[in-house]
Amino acid sequence: MKAIRTRAGLSVRLDVRTTAVVTLLLVAALAASVVLIGTGDFDIPAADVIRTLLGDGDAGQEFIINDLRLPRVLVGLLVGAALGLGGALFQSVSRNPLGSPDVLGLGQGSTAGALTMIVLFQGSAVEVAGGALVGGLVTGAAIYLLAWKRGVHGYRLVLVGIGVAAFITAVNGYLLTKADFVDAARAVVWMTGSLNGRDWEQVWPLLVLCAVLVPLVLVYGRPLRMLEMGDDVANALGVRVERTRAVLLTASVLLTAAATAAAGPVSFVALTAPQLARRLTRSPGPNLMPAMFMGAALLIVADLASQRAFGADQLPVGVVTGVLGGVYLLGLLVTQRKAGRI
Repeated sequence: MKAIRTRAGLSVRLDVRTTAVVTLLLVAALAASVVLIGTGDFDIPAADVIRTLLGDGDAGQEFIINDLRLPRVLVGLLVGAALGLGGALFQSVSRNPLGSPDVLGLGQGSTAGALTMIVLFQGSAVEVAGGALVGGLVTGAAIYLLAWKRGVHGYRLVLVGIGVAAFITAVNGYLLTKADFVDAARAVVWMTGSLNGRDWEQVWPLLVLCAVLVPLVLVYGRPLRMLEMGDDVANALGVRVERTRAVLLTASVLLTAAATAAAGPVSFVALTAPQLARRLTRSPGPNLMPAMFMGAALLIVADLASQRAFGADQLPVGVVTGVLGGVYLLGLLVTQRKAGRI
């Protein structure tokens, strides 16, 4: 930790390692984004991609990059950042590394909303996204209310979330059995989680939401750090525990539901990004900024790997993140077992 004093006499504490990790993750995400924009049936060199983004490309490259590929990459960055930040919030509030949207049922709730629009109403892409957003918000509210008992305890939140996830998973299975062949195929593709076909219609709502929620969450960074010490300690330090918890959970639900509405339920990013960020920074606390940039870098790199290995639009990014997340969890279990913790 390094203290920096300004000319006005203000003193700012700066964690050098965390700052370096955030900078490197940002550079990695942007570099992978440039390579990803140039990847496809018509490959474009990275130098030409940068030149076109700066407004100095030819007409053909501008159409391919600005109209077709740039929106997909921006959706990937925003979805990854939203999932990473949402996962960090859930894990910090619940004080549990398994307290992620993947485990607590928010992804399943968004899926239920999307399936309802696909199977029962044959909704358009916009209507499916709206259904996913509403489904995630309703699920988040239900989990919070069911977990409430003179406050919301972290372990109770996780247990209720697991129960709700199991129930909604059964509902989703029932909806799939009621669908005809075309709707069922469309629903399964959506449930995999993909960036294929994403355009500016998905970029702007997600960008506005992140622009509003990210600063709000960062303002609550200090109370959240105190909340991780326990409700009694946080109360003694002057934190309004339930108000802080409600605001942060609401922000996390909105981020997760919006990300799912934009790209489908991309698995394991919200679970692994905060943990990987914490291992890199070696810093206690929620690590909100590192988790956010880690999520963005993870999703873009996963999409780039899928396109390089299988070709454009052949393998949804949700499959790649699922494989990477499963390998990470297995490695974590082996490490914990060797350490004698499980």
